[in-house]
Amino acid sequence: MENAALAKRSRQFGVAEGEDGILRCDACPVLCRIRPGRAGACSRYANEDGLLIRTDPVVLLAEAVAEGEPVVPFAGNAEDWDGSALPANRIFVTGIGAGTTYPDYKPAPFIVSSQHEGVDTVTVVTEGIFSYCGVKVKIDTDRHLGPETAAVRANGEQVGHVTTAEYGSQMLSIGGVRHLTGGSKKEGNTTCETMLKLCNGEPIELTIDGGHGVVVQAGRAPVVDGNPEKRMRVGCGSATIGIFAKQWQGHVDEVIVVDDHITGVLTEHQAGRVLDMRPAGIRVRGRKSTPGRYFQVAEPGLGWGGTDITEPLSIIQKIDPALAWPGMRLLMTSTTGEDSLYCVLDENLVPVEAEMPGAVRKVVERIGENCEPSLCTVLFMAGAGGSLRAGVTENPVQLTRSVQSGTTRVTMGGAPVHLWPGGGITVMVDVLRMPKNAFGYVPTPAIVAPIEFTLPRALYLAAGGHAAEIVPVEDVVRDHGGQARIERAEAENPWPFWREAG
Repeated sequence: MENAALAKRSRQFGVAEGEDGILRCDACPVLCRIRPGRAGACSRYANEDGLLIRTDPVVLLAEAVAEGEPVVPFAGNAEDWDGSALPANRIFVTGIGAGTTYPDYKPAPFIVSSQHEGVDTVTVVTEGIFSYCGVKVKIDTDRHLGPETAAVRANGEQVGHVTTAEYGSQMLSIGGVRHLTGGSKKEGNTTCETMLKLCNGEPIELTIDGGHGVVVQAGRAPVVDGNPEKRMRVGCGSATIGIFAKQWQGHVDEVIVVDDHITGVLTEHQAGRVLDMRPAGIRVRGRKSTPGRYFQVAEPGLGWGGTDITEPLSIIQKIDPALAWPGMRLLMTSTTGEDSLYCVLDENLVPVEAEMPGAVRKVVERIGENCEPSLCTVLFMAGAGGSLRAGVTENPVQLTRSVQSGTTRVTMGGAPVHLWPGGGITVMVDVLRMPKNAFGYVPTPAIVAPIEFTLPRALYLAAGGHAAEIVPVEDVVRDHGGQARIERAEAENPWPFWREAG
């Protein structure tokens, strides 16, 4: 970073106090007093020779010039690099390492102009300080982690709760302003640390009241009570029956797919009836819904199909001698195929375990083949309202309306976000689509996350944008490129610049 540019940003973020070189950092409400050579409480800002600097480099995303063409991985490795290897129209300045201006009585750290597809655009780049934020965690597993609304804890402190399960996945809601600010100081700090680790792709161990322990890490399989999960179920018990019914026909006389939510029974199920399968007379426990579909056959747990069952025959309530027959072939399986049992009814109509025929084994294995790998997904969710908008424009409601109408594109670290309908600017982003270590914190406590607003220059000016602070992207690359971290844009992400509709 050139001295002139560094000095400009220093004046923006820090204020000198006294003659001993101490700087007061006003990047967040903590207002750290930082001595020369030291960093503030968040470790994000430091006092270097009387200038307040951002300790992490700003991250620039580079779009490859052509298919397969390499980009400069780290500009800082070449001291004389002037950015010429990366055309300016293929560089996007992210909020990672950009610094912040909270509370935003000052313009954002970077307000960058660039030309894209013939449109003069402006990207407002900052790091937002979010107290109103949380993490939604999707855990692909049939295992019962804990009852809905149960407290989720890290190091004994409540940091969230179990929310409604989705198809094949358990869901956790972590963070939120109540845990960050509404409880004890320890609860707030633990919540902040938990969210920070999750968002930066680190593993975190969580425990659930009335449930189990789980290690969560974005993009990795969950570890439940010390056991790594492997498969996400192919479907509920009823769906599994529907998918594989025809493949079982002729090889078995009855199939029971054990599932915590909907256990399926083949010959009662519509799929079995369409195939004209003979009724087998096996009645399972639980509450019958529609034919061949049973609820509440057991309690939730870590056993077969997310139940507490380890002995599958225990869910059989009765076998009707008027319908069943000796030699009847019975298969019981879980919704992932990880657990299975093949039996043949003896002369007394008692199921006796037998060697599973190859044709039956093949279908059970196909259940597993159709299960996707069990993974954890972490989505960061935040409300980008309040004074953050003042760093973008002098009339904040204009930014909100522009975002809601789609004329302003919102990204986080260059990654696309899901924008929630309704009032405000409520966004959600998959942390794995962002550059690594994109998140920070301040000890208020709050999460610091990059955010960028991109729109046509004319619309930015019309919305009361900070016109005097706009700088060409070429200047940003020239002044900061030597210290920047250059990363290739994720192939699955759209190039983040605004593009004219149609």
